[in-house]
Amino acid sequence: MTEANQTKPMSPEEARRDKLRRLEEMGVDPWGSRFDDHMAIGDIRAREGQIEVIPIPEGSDQRNPEQHGPKVRAAGRIILQRKKGKLIFLDIRDWTGQIQLFVGKNQVGEENWELAQCFDLGDLIGVDGELKKTKTGELTIFVEKLHFLTKSVEPPPEKFHGLTDPELRSRMRYLDLTYTEGVLDRFMQRTKIVRSIRDTLGGEGFVEIEGPTLHTIAGGAAARPFSTHHNALDMPLFMRIALELHLKRLMVGGMERVFELGRVYRNEGISPKHNPEFTMLECYQAYGDYRSMMDLTEKCIVDAIAASGQEPKLSWGDATIDFTPPFERKTYAELFDQHAGVSADDEAAVKALAEKIGFETAGKHPDVIKNEVFEEKVEDALTGPIFVIDYPASICPLTKRKRDNPAIAERFELFVEGMEIANAYTELNDPDLQEELFKTQLQGQADEDSMAKMDHDFVRALRHGMPPAGGLGIGIDRLVMLLTNTKSIREVILFPLLRLEAQP
Repeated sequence: MTEANQTKPMSPEEARRDKLRRLEEMGVDPWGSRFDDHMAIGDIRAREGQIEVIPIPEGSDQRNPEQHGPKVRAAGRIILQRKKGKLIFLDIRDWTGQIQLFVGKNQVGEENWELAQCFDLGDLIGVDGELKKTKTGELTIFVEKLHFLTKSVEPPPEKFHGLTDPELRSRMRYLDLTYTEGVLDRFMQRTKIVRSIRDTLGGEGFVEIEGPTLHTIAGGAAARPFSTHHNALDMPLFMRIALELHLKRLMVGGMERVFELGRVYRNEGISPKHNPEFTMLECYQAYGDYRSMMDLTEKCIVDAIAASGQEPKLSWGDATIDFTPPFERKTYAELFDQHAGVSADDEAAVKALAEKIGFETAGKHPDVIKNEVFEEKVEDALTGPIFVIDYPASICPLTKRKRDNPAIAERFELFVEGMEIANAYTELNDPDLQEELFKTQLQGQADEDSMAKMDHDFVRALRHGMPPAGGLGIGIDRLVMLLTNTKSIREVILFPLLRLEAQP
Protein backbone atom coordinates (compact mmCIF):
# COMPACT_ATOMS: atom_id res chain seq x y z
CA MET A 1 0.00 0.00 0.00
CA THR A 2 1.37 3.42 -0.88
CA GLU A 3 1.67 6.18 1.66
CA ALA A 4 -1.04 8.15 -0.14
CA ASN A 5 -3.53 5.32 0.39
CA GLN A 6 -2.88 4.94 4.10
CA THR A 7 -5.58 6.27 6.43
CA LYS A 8 -4.34 9.11 8.57
CA PRO A 9 -4.93 8.39 12.29
CA MET A 10 -7.58 10.54 13.91
CA SER A 11 -6.57 13.04 16.53
CA PRO A 12 -8.15 12.62 19.99
CA GLU A 13 -10.58 15.44 19.19
CA GLU A 14 -11.50 13.83 15.84
CA ALA A 15 -12.01 10.47 17.53
CA ARG A 16 -14.45 12.02 19.98
CA ARG A 17 -16.32 13.76 17.17
CA ASP A 18 -16.51 10.41 15.38
CA LYS A 19 -18.09 8.82 18.44
CA LEU A 20 -20.48 11.75 18.63
CA ARG A 21 -21.54 10.97 15.05
CA ARG A 22 -21.95 7.27 15.89
CA LEU A 23 -24.19 8.10 18.84
CA GLU A 24 -26.43 10.18 16.62
CA GLU A 25 -26.57 7.36 14.05
CA MET A 26 -27.66 5.01 16.87
CA GLY A 27 -30.52 7.37 17.67
CA VAL A 28 -28.93 8.41 20.97
CA ASP A 29 -29.03 12.07 21.96
CA PRO A 30 -25.37 12.83 22.83
CA TRP A 31 -26.45 15.73 25.01
CA GLY A 32 -28.79 13.69 27.19
CA SER A 33 -32.03 14.54 28.88
CA ARG A 34 -33.71 14.48 32.26
CA PHE A 35 -32.50 11.60 34.41
CA ASP A 36 -34.76 11.21 37.44
CA ASP A 37 -34.41 9.15 40.60
CA HIS A 38 -30.64 8.73 40.53
CA MET A 39 -28.89 8.65 43.88
CA ALA A 40 -25.81 10.58 44.95
CA ILE A 41 -22.77 8.33 44.77
CA GLY A 42 -22.01 9.08 48.41
CA ASP A 43 -25.47 7.75 49.33
CA ILE A 44 -24.94 4.69 47.16
CA ARG A 45 -21.65 3.94 48.90
CA ALA A 46 -23.44 4.26 52.23
CA ARG A 47 -25.63 1.27 51.21
CA GLU A 48 -22.66 -1.11 51.27
CA GLY A 49 -24.07 -2.75 54.41
CA GLN A 50 -27.15 -3.86 52.47
CA ILE A 51 -25.13 -6.28 50.34
CA GLU A 52 -25.92 -9.86 51.32
CA VAL A 53 -23.15 -12.41 50.79
CA ILE A 54 -24.34 -16.01 50.61
CA PRO A 55 -21.60 -18.41 51.82
CA ILE A 56 -20.36 -21.07 49.42
CA PRO A 57 -21.98 -24.42 50.31
CA GLU A 58 -19.57 -26.94 51.75
CA GLY A 59 -18.25 -29.26 49.05
CA SER A 60 -19.34 -26.93 46.23
CA ASP A 61 -16.99 -26.21 43.33
CA GLN A 62 -18.28 -22.61 43.28
CA ARG A 63 -15.30 -20.20 43.38
CA ASN A 64 -16.98 -16.97 44.46
CA PRO A 65 -19.79 -16.50 46.96
CA GLU A 66 -23.12 -15.34 45.57
CA GLN A 67 -24.12 -11.76 46.36
CA HIS A 68 -27.39 -9.88 46.41
CA GLY A 69 -27.24 -6.10 46.64
CA PRO A 70 -29.66 -3.18 46.36
CA LYS A 71 -30.70 -1.89 42.96
CA VAL A 72 -29.23 1.55 42.40
CA ARG A 73 -29.26 4.30 39.80
CA ALA A 74 -26.27 6.61 39.47
CA ALA A 75 -25.03 9.45 37.27
CA GLY A 76 -21.54 10.88 36.97
CA ARG A 77 -18.52 11.75 34.88
CA ILE A 78 -16.20 9.01 33.61
CA ILE A 79 -12.77 9.59 35.13
CA LEU A 80 -11.23 6.16 34.54
CA GLN A 81 -11.81 3.52 31.87
CA ARG A 82 -10.25 0.05 31.53
CA LYS A 83 -11.24 -2.39 28.77
CA LYS A 84 -10.65 -6.15 29.04
CA GLY A 85 -12.18 -7.96 26.10
CA LYS A 86 -15.91 -8.24 26.74
CA LEU A 87 -15.58 -6.39 30.04
CA ILE A 88 -15.25 -2.66 30.75
CA PHE A 89 -14.45 -1.21 34.16
CA LEU A 90 -15.31 2.46 34.62
CA ASP A 91 -14.98 4.88 37.49
CA ILE A 92 -17.55 7.66 37.62
CA ARG A 93 -17.61 10.64 39.95
CA ASP A 94 -20.22 13.11 41.13
CA TRP A 95 -19.88 15.84 43.75
CA THR A 96 -20.35 13.36 46.60
CA GLY A 97 -17.89 10.66 45.64
CA GLN A 98 -16.58 8.10 43.19
CA ILE A 99 -17.54 4.51 42.40
CA GLN A 100 -16.53 1.70 40.06
CA LEU A 101 -18.82 0.31 37.37
CA PHE A 102 -18.68 -3.19 35.90
CA VAL A 103 -19.98 -3.37 32.33
CA GLY A 104 -20.07 -6.88 30.86
CA LYS A 105 -21.22 -7.52 27.31
CA ASN A 106 -23.23 -10.58 28.36
CA GLN A 107 -24.82 -8.69 31.25
CA VAL A 108 -25.89 -5.52 29.41
CA GLY A 109 -26.70 -6.88 25.94
CA GLU A 110 -25.66 -5.81 22.46
CA GLU A 111 -27.34 -2.41 22.41
CA ASN A 112 -25.83 -1.23 25.69
CA TRP A 113 -22.47 -2.73 24.75
CA GLU A 114 -22.46 -0.79 21.48
CA LEU A 115 -23.28 2.35 23.45
CA ALA A 116 -20.34 1.69 25.79
CA GLN A 117 -17.96 1.67 22.80
CA CYS A 118 -18.69 5.39 22.40
CA PHE A 119 -17.57 6.27 25.93
CA ASP A 120 -14.61 8.58 26.54
CA LEU A 121 -13.03 10.00 29.65
CA GLY A 122 -15.01 13.06 30.66
CA ASP A 123 -18.36 11.80 29.33
CA LEU A 124 -21.39 11.99 31.61
CA ILE A 125 -23.37 8.77 31.85
CA GLY A 126 -26.13 7.21 33.90
CA VAL A 127 -26.44 3.58 34.97
CA ASP A 128 -28.94 1.20 36.50
CA GLY A 129 -27.55 -1.84 38.23
CA GLU A 130 -26.93 -3.86 41.37
CA LEU A 131 -24.53 -2.76 44.09
CA LYS A 132 -22.09 -5.56 44.89
CA LYS A 133 -18.39 -6.16 45.46
CA THR A 134 -15.76 -7.55 43.15
CA LYS A 135 -13.70 -10.53 44.26
CA THR A 136 -11.03 -8.04 45.38
CA GLY A 137 -13.60 -6.41 47.66
CA GLU A 138 -14.11 -3.16 45.71
CA LEU A 139 -17.60 -1.68 45.92
CA THR A 140 -19.00 -1.75 42.39
CA ILE A 141 -22.21 -1.19 40.48
CA PHE A 142 -22.78 -4.17 38.22
CA VAL A 143 -24.45 -2.40 35.34
CA GLU A 144 -27.68 -3.65 33.78
CA LYS A 145 -28.55 -0.60 31.68
CA LEU A 146 -26.59 2.38 30.39
CA HIS A 147 -27.79 5.93 29.70
CA PHE A 148 -25.79 8.49 27.76
CA LEU A 149 -26.10 11.95 29.32
CA THR A 150 -23.45 14.25 27.75
CA LYS A 151 -20.55 13.83 25.34
CA SER A 152 -17.23 15.52 26.17
CA VAL A 153 -15.76 16.55 22.82
CA GLU A 154 -12.54 17.92 24.37
CA PRO A 155 -10.06 15.47 25.94
CA PRO A 156 -9.46 15.99 29.68
CA PRO A 157 -6.00 17.03 30.91
CA GLU A 158 -3.47 14.24 31.20
CA LYS A 159 -3.33 12.84 34.71
CA PHE A 160 0.29 13.75 35.38
CA HIS A 161 0.90 16.51 32.85
CA GLY A 162 -2.37 18.41 32.92
CA LEU A 163 -3.51 21.29 35.09
CA THR A 164 -0.40 22.14 37.09
CA ASP A 165 -0.09 25.86 36.28
CA PRO A 166 -1.92 27.86 39.01
CA GLU A 167 -3.22 30.48 36.59
CA LEU A 168 -4.50 27.84 34.16
CA ARG A 169 -6.21 26.03 37.04
CA SER A 170 -7.98 29.23 38.07
CA ARG A 171 -8.92 30.11 34.50
CA MET A 172 -10.24 26.62 33.74
CA ARG A 173 -11.81 26.03 37.12
CA TYR A 174 -14.31 23.63 35.58
CA LEU A 175 -11.46 21.22 34.83
CA ASP A 176 -9.70 21.96 38.10
CA LEU A 177 -12.81 20.96 40.06
CA THR A 178 -13.18 17.77 38.07
CA TYR A 179 -9.63 16.49 37.82
CA THR A 180 -7.48 18.07 40.56
CA GLU A 181 -7.58 16.07 43.77
CA GLY A 182 -9.16 17.91 46.70
CA VAL A 183 -10.34 21.03 44.85
CA LEU A 184 -14.05 20.19 44.78
CA ASP A 185 -13.90 19.11 48.42
CA ARG A 186 -12.30 22.44 49.38
CA PHE A 187 -15.03 24.48 47.72
CA MET A 188 -17.70 22.27 49.27
CA GLN A 189 -16.05 23.01 52.62
CA ARG A 190 -16.33 26.71 51.82
CA THR A 191 -20.10 26.42 51.37
CA LYS A 192 -20.38 24.67 54.76
CA ILE A 193 -18.34 27.41 56.44
CA VAL A 194 -20.43 30.21 54.92
CA ARG A 195 -23.68 28.42 55.76
CA SER A 196 -22.49 27.91 59.34
CA ILE A 197 -21.73 31.62 59.77
CA ARG A 198 -25.20 32.51 58.57
CA ASP A 199 -26.68 29.93 60.96
CA THR A 200 -24.63 31.21 63.89
CA LEU A 201 -25.67 34.81 63.31
CA GLY A 202 -29.29 33.79 62.81
CA GLY A 203 -29.16 31.89 66.09
CA GLU A 204 -27.90 35.05 67.81
CA GLY A 205 -30.86 37.06 66.52
CA PHE A 206 -29.18 38.81 63.56
CA VAL A 207 -31.09 39.42 60.33
CA GLU A 208 -29.46 39.34 56.90
CA ILE A 209 -29.93 42.19 54.43
CA GLU A 210 -28.76 43.05 50.94
CA GLY A 211 -27.19 46.49 50.59
CA PRO A 212 -26.32 48.34 47.40
CA THR A 213 -23.14 47.42 45.54
CA LEU A 214 -23.08 50.73 43.63
CA HIS A 215 -22.30 53.70 45.89
CA THR A 216 -22.21 57.42 45.19
CA ILE A 217 -19.42 57.75 47.76
CA ALA A 218 -16.89 54.97 48.39
CA GLY A 219 -16.88 54.93 52.18
CA GLY A 220 -16.59 52.67 55.19
CA ALA A 221 -12.92 51.79 54.67
CA ALA A 222 -9.64 53.23 53.44
CA ALA A 223 -9.19 51.73 49.98
CA ARG A 224 -9.06 52.68 46.32
CA PRO A 225 -12.40 51.94 44.63
CA PHE A 226 -13.41 50.80 41.16
CA SER A 227 -15.31 53.62 39.47
CA THR A 228 -18.08 53.47 36.91
CA HIS A 229 -20.74 55.76 35.46
CA HIS A 230 -24.53 55.63 35.39
CA ASN A 231 -25.69 56.85 32.01
CA ALA A 232 -29.35 57.60 32.71
CA LEU A 233 -28.59 59.77 35.75
CA ASP A 234 -25.26 60.95 34.29
CA MET A 235 -23.34 60.50 37.53
CA PRO A 236 -20.22 58.70 38.72
CA LEU A 237 -20.58 55.63 40.91
CA PHE A 238 -18.23 53.34 42.81
CA MET A 239 -18.26 49.62 43.44
CA ARG A 240 -18.55 49.28 47.19
CA ILE A 241 -15.35 48.88 49.20
CA ALA A 242 -17.18 48.08 52.45
CA LEU A 243 -20.65 47.25 53.77
CA GLU A 244 -20.50 49.36 56.90
CA LEU A 245 -22.24 52.66 56.37
CA HIS A 246 -25.48 51.31 54.93
CA LEU A 247 -25.76 48.72 57.70
CA LYS A 248 -25.38 51.48 60.28
CA ARG A 249 -28.14 53.45 58.58
CA LEU A 250 -30.36 50.43 59.18
CA MET A 251 -29.46 50.49 62.87
CA VAL A 252 -30.65 54.09 62.99
CA GLY A 253 -33.87 52.78 61.45
CA GLY A 254 -34.37 50.23 64.24
CA MET A 255 -32.76 47.03 62.89
CA GLU A 256 -30.85 46.21 66.06
CA ARG A 257 -28.88 43.14 64.90
CA VAL A 258 -28.10 43.18 61.22
CA PHE A 259 -25.53 41.65 58.88
CA GLU A 260 -24.60 41.31 55.25
CA LEU A 261 -22.40 38.64 53.71
CA GLY A 262 -21.43 39.77 50.24
CA ARG A 263 -18.85 40.93 47.73
CA VAL A 264 -16.74 44.06 48.07
CA TYR A 265 -14.31 45.52 45.52
CA ARG A 266 -10.99 47.25 46.06
CA ASN A 267 -8.84 48.49 43.19
CA GLU A 268 -5.61 47.27 44.69
CA GLY A 269 -2.90 44.66 44.20
CA ILE A 270 -3.12 40.91 43.82
CA SER A 271 -1.19 38.58 46.13
CA PRO A 272 -1.63 35.24 47.92
CA LYS A 273 -3.68 37.17 50.52
CA HIS A 274 -5.44 39.72 48.28
CA ASN A 275 -7.96 39.58 45.44
CA PRO A 276 -9.62 42.79 44.16
CA GLU A 277 -13.04 41.15 44.52
CA PHE A 278 -13.61 39.33 47.79
CA THR A 279 -16.30 38.24 50.24
CA MET A 280 -16.85 40.12 53.46
CA LEU A 281 -19.12 39.61 56.44
CA GLU A 282 -20.13 42.72 58.35
CA CYS A 283 -22.55 42.70 61.28
CA TYR A 284 -23.70 45.24 63.84
CA GLN A 285 -25.21 44.69 67.28
CA ALA A 286 -27.06 47.47 69.08
CA TYR A 287 -26.09 47.94 72.72
CA GLY A 288 -22.92 45.91 72.29
CA ASP A 289 -19.25 46.88 72.00
CA TYR A 290 -15.99 45.48 70.65
CA ARG A 291 -15.89 42.93 73.47
CA SER A 292 -19.28 41.62 72.35
CA MET A 293 -17.80 41.28 68.87
CA MET A 294 -14.84 39.26 70.18
CA ASP A 295 -17.24 36.73 71.66
CA LEU A 296 -19.25 36.64 68.44
CA THR A 297 -16.12 36.23 66.31
CA GLU A 298 -14.96 33.27 68.37
CA LYS A 299 -18.37 31.64 68.12
CA CYS A 300 -18.60 32.12 64.34
CA ILE A 301 -15.17 30.56 63.80
CA VAL A 302 -15.56 27.68 66.25
CA ASP A 303 -19.01 26.83 64.84
CA ALA A 304 -17.64 26.94 61.29
CA ILE A 305 -14.85 24.53 62.19
CA ALA A 306 -17.38 22.11 63.67
CA ALA A 307 -19.70 22.48 60.67
CA SER A 308 -16.85 21.54 58.34
CA GLY A 309 -16.30 18.34 60.32
CA GLN A 310 -13.00 19.35 61.94
CA GLU A 311 -11.52 19.67 65.41
CA PRO A 312 -10.39 23.05 66.86
CA LYS A 313 -6.72 22.20 66.27
CA LEU A 314 -6.09 22.59 62.54
CA SER A 315 -3.04 22.06 60.36
CA TRP A 316 -1.52 25.08 58.63
CA GLY A 317 1.38 23.85 56.53
CA ASP A 318 3.81 22.37 59.03
CA ALA A 319 2.24 24.30 61.91
CA THR A 320 -0.85 23.70 64.02
CA ILE A 321 -3.37 26.43 64.86
CA ASP A 322 -5.41 25.96 68.02
CA PHE A 323 -8.79 27.68 67.69
CA THR A 324 -9.96 26.59 71.13
CA PRO A 325 -11.58 29.66 72.74
CA PRO A 326 -10.90 32.04 74.33
CA PHE A 327 -8.41 33.47 71.85
CA GLU A 328 -5.43 35.43 73.17
CA ARG A 329 -5.89 39.20 73.61
CA LYS A 330 -3.07 41.79 73.65
CA THR A 331 -2.95 45.54 73.10
CA TYR A 332 -1.60 47.17 69.96
CA ALA A 333 0.98 49.07 72.02
CA GLU A 334 2.44 46.07 73.85
CA LEU A 335 2.71 44.07 70.62
CA PHE A 336 4.39 47.04 68.91
CA ASP A 337 6.93 47.32 71.72
CA GLN A 338 7.53 43.56 71.65
CA HIS A 339 8.08 43.09 67.92
CA ALA A 340 9.10 46.47 66.43
CA GLY A 341 12.01 47.00 68.81
CA VAL A 342 11.05 50.57 69.70
CA SER A 343 8.41 52.03 71.97
CA ALA A 344 5.06 52.84 70.39
CA ASP A 345 5.08 56.09 72.41
CA ASP A 346 8.44 57.28 71.04
CA GLU A 347 7.40 59.21 67.90
CA ALA A 348 10.97 60.07 66.89
CA ALA A 349 12.14 56.46 67.17
CA VAL A 350 9.12 55.19 65.28
CA LYS A 351 9.67 57.74 62.50
CA ALA A 352 13.36 56.84 62.25
CA LEU A 353 12.49 53.15 62.03
CA ALA A 354 9.89 53.85 59.32
CA GLU A 355 12.45 55.77 57.25
CA LYS A 356 14.99 53.00 57.74
CA ILE A 357 12.46 50.50 56.42
CA GLY A 358 11.88 52.78 53.42
CA PHE A 359 8.54 54.44 54.20
CA GLU A 360 7.84 58.06 53.21
CA THR A 361 7.01 59.99 56.37
CA ALA A 362 6.66 63.60 55.22
CA GLY A 363 3.19 65.03 55.79
CA LYS A 364 1.89 61.92 57.54
CA HIS A 365 0.28 61.78 60.96
CA PRO A 366 2.57 60.05 63.50
CA ASP A 367 -0.02 57.32 64.06
CA VAL A 368 -0.23 56.60 60.33
CA ILE A 369 3.54 56.15 60.33
CA LYS A 370 3.30 53.96 63.40
CA ASN A 371 0.69 51.78 61.77
CA GLU A 372 2.82 51.31 58.64
CA VAL A 373 5.62 50.07 60.89
CA PHE A 374 3.15 47.83 62.74
CA GLU A 375 2.04 46.25 59.47
CA GLU A 376 5.65 45.69 58.41
CA LYS A 377 7.23 44.54 61.67
CA VAL A 378 4.47 43.13 63.86
CA GLU A 379 1.72 41.49 61.83
CA ASP A 380 3.83 38.67 60.37
CA ALA A 381 4.92 37.71 63.89
CA LEU A 382 1.34 37.16 65.06
CA THR A 383 0.70 33.42 64.82
CA GLY A 384 -2.51 33.56 66.81
CA PRO A 385 -5.35 33.39 66.86
CA ILE A 386 -4.88 36.68 68.71
CA PHE A 387 -7.09 39.71 69.16
CA VAL A 388 -4.99 42.87 68.79
CA ILE A 389 -6.97 45.41 70.81
CA ASP A 390 -6.96 49.19 71.45
CA TYR A 391 -5.60 50.87 68.33
CA PRO A 392 -4.48 54.52 67.99
CA ALA A 393 -7.69 56.53 67.72
CA SER A 394 -6.48 58.77 64.90
CA ILE A 395 -6.43 55.88 62.40
CA CYS A 396 -9.91 54.68 63.42
CA PRO A 397 -12.34 57.39 62.29
CA LEU A 398 -15.45 55.23 62.76
CA THR A 399 -14.56 53.98 66.25
CA LYS A 400 -15.55 55.09 69.74
CA ARG A 401 -12.69 56.26 71.96
CA LYS A 402 -11.92 54.85 75.38
CA ARG A 403 -13.63 56.94 78.00
CA ASP A 404 -10.47 57.19 80.13
CA ASN A 405 -8.05 57.63 77.19
CA PRO A 406 -9.39 59.37 74.06
CA ALA A 407 -6.15 58.64 72.20
CA ILE A 408 -7.11 54.95 72.11
CA ALA A 409 -9.94 53.49 70.01
CA GLU A 410 -11.99 50.50 71.11
CA ARG A 411 -11.03 48.42 68.13
CA PHE A 412 -9.63 44.95 67.58
CA GLU A 413 -8.20 43.03 64.68
CA LEU A 414 -7.99 39.24 64.78
CA PHE A 415 -4.72 37.88 63.38
CA VAL A 416 -3.91 34.29 62.54
CA GLU A 417 -0.55 33.35 61.00
CA GLY A 418 0.14 36.95 60.04
CA MET A 419 -3.20 37.46 58.30
CA GLU A 420 -5.87 39.87 59.43
CA ILE A 421 -9.08 37.83 59.59
CA ALA A 422 -11.47 40.14 61.41
CA ASN A 423 -11.78 43.81 62.31
CA ALA A 424 -14.23 45.18 64.88
CA TYR A 425 -15.13 48.38 66.69
CA THR A 426 -17.17 49.85 69.43
CA GLU A 427 -18.97 52.01 66.90
CA LEU A 428 -18.78 55.77 67.01
CA ASN A 429 -22.30 57.21 67.20
CA ASP A 430 -21.56 60.84 68.09
CA PRO A 431 -22.49 62.70 64.86
CA ASP A 432 -20.48 65.86 65.62
CA LEU A 433 -17.32 63.94 66.44
CA GLN A 434 -17.86 61.72 63.41
CA GLU A 435 -18.10 64.76 61.14
CA GLU A 436 -14.97 66.26 62.67
CA LEU A 437 -13.02 63.01 62.21
CA PHE A 438 -14.16 62.67 58.63
CA LYS A 439 -12.66 66.11 57.98
CA THR A 440 -9.28 65.38 59.56
CA GLN A 441 -8.70 61.64 59.02
CA LEU A 442 -5.74 60.01 57.30
CA GLN A 443 -3.53 62.96 56.44
CA GLY A 444 -1.88 62.81 53.04
CA GLN A 445 -4.41 60.45 51.47
CA ALA A 446 -4.68 60.65 47.68
CA ASP A 447 -7.79 62.25 46.21
CA GLU A 448 -8.73 59.04 44.36
CA ASP A 449 -8.77 57.01 47.57
CA SER A 450 -12.03 56.28 49.28
CA MET A 451 -11.98 58.27 52.50
CA ALA A 452 -11.13 61.55 50.80
CA LYS A 453 -14.84 62.47 50.57
CA MET A 454 -17.29 62.77 53.41
CA ASP A 455 -20.57 60.86 53.40
CA HIS A 456 -22.84 63.70 54.53
CA ASP A 457 -25.95 61.54 54.50
CA PHE A 458 -24.35 59.08 56.90
CA VAL A 459 -23.58 61.93 59.33
CA ARG A 460 -27.18 63.11 58.92
CA ALA A 461 -28.39 59.62 59.78
CA LEU A 462 -26.29 59.62 62.96
CA ARG A 463 -27.92 62.88 64.00
CA HIS A 464 -31.20 60.99 64.24
CA GLY A 465 -29.64 58.65 66.80
CA MET A 466 -27.78 55.37 66.29
CA PRO A 467 -27.69 53.17 69.40
CA PRO A 468 -24.33 52.34 70.98
CA ALA A 469 -23.15 49.27 69.14
CA GLY A 470 -20.44 46.80 68.32
CA GLY A 471 -19.53 46.19 64.70
CA LEU A 472 -17.58 43.33 63.12
CA GLY A 473 -16.08 42.53 59.73
CA ILE A 474 -14.66 39.11 58.80
CA GLY A 475 -12.79 38.36 55.59
CA ILE A 476 -14.48 35.15 54.48
CA ASP A 477 -11.89 34.15 51.89
CA ARG A 478 -9.01 34.38 54.35
CA LEU A 479 -11.01 32.49 56.98
CA VAL A 480 -11.67 29.71 54.46
CA MET A 481 -7.94 29.65 53.66
CA LEU A 482 -7.17 28.98 57.30
CA LEU A 483 -9.89 26.39 57.83
CA THR A 484 -8.92 24.44 54.69
CA ASN A 485 -5.11 24.69 55.04
CA THR A 486 -4.80 26.69 51.81
CA LYS A 487 -1.95 29.18 51.33
CA SER A 488 -3.33 31.19 48.37
CA ILE A 489 -6.57 33.16 48.26
CA ARG A 490 -6.95 32.12 44.61
CA GLU A 491 -7.45 28.55 45.76
CA VAL A 492 -10.57 29.42 47.78
CA ILE A 493 -12.19 31.81 45.26
CA LEU A 494 -13.85 29.96 42.42
CA PHE A 495 -13.11 32.63 39.82
CA PRO A 496 -10.32 34.99 40.96
CA LEU A 497 -9.36 37.97 38.84
CA LEU A 498 -6.83 37.00 36.14
CA ARG A 499 -4.90 38.72 33.41
CA LEU A 500 -6.55 38.79 30.00
CA GLU A 501 -6.04 35.51 28.19
CA ALA A 502 -4.11 35.62 24.94
CA GLN A 503 -6.52 35.00 22.09
CA PRO A 504 -5.73 32.21 19.56
